[in-house]
Amino acid sequence: MDKFTLHTGLVAPMDRANVDTDAIIPKQFLKSIKRSGFGPNLFDEWRYLDQGEPGQDPATRKANPDFVLNQPRYAGASILLARDNFGCGSSREHAPWALEQYGFRALIAPSFADIFFNNCFKNGVLPIVLPESQVSTLFDEVKAFPGYQLAIDLPRQVVVKPDGSELPFEVAAFRKFCLVNGFDDIGLTLRHADKIKAFEAERLARMPWLNQRVL
Repeated sequence: MDKFTLHTGLVAPMDRANVDTDAIIPKQFLKSIKRSGFGPNLFDEWRYLDQGEPGQDPATRKANPDFVLNQPRYAGASILLARDNFGCGSSREHAPWALEQYGFRALIAPSFADIFFNNCFKNGVLPIVLPESQVSTLFDEVKAFPGYQLAIDLPRQVVVKPDGSELPFEVAAFRKFCLVNGFDDIGLTLRHADKIKAFEAERLARMPWLNQRVL
């Protein structure tokens, strides 16, 4: 998982409340047994005018010109601004996979669905909760100023606006530790790889029959 310390990026506004995980990555794309390749189908039913299916070449599909992520001014956005209860619905981990693989490193909203919120941290995406009044102001500024960027300083826990003003946010110490160091659940475990190997060697010495294979 990529480390997250200081990130500066273009902001795209998702001006809808209660965006659920089926909108983020529709159910037909959950058939894949891989953890990659979901970015092209992020918000698929909103991004395209035709029905999307796994394996389609996005270049052959008709994009919806009215959808925010298809507008040239938001091309390359890496920070998504959203409304209340973003990520509600099913608990599919594919939703943060799709957001991260599209290119989003951070999400800003007044609230997130709990399971989605936790899944974001586990997959290298930082969900930031700000007061609704601050989020509304950000929506106004993003729409008023093309190329609007924010800087997110995770160690200091602030969002820095173009004018230099800062918006503080809360984040659990353990979640912050994992993101700053780039540790997902597997990475956290592998920090103790030497101890795990030593334990396995000692156990095998005591119980050598564990190494026998059943044919």
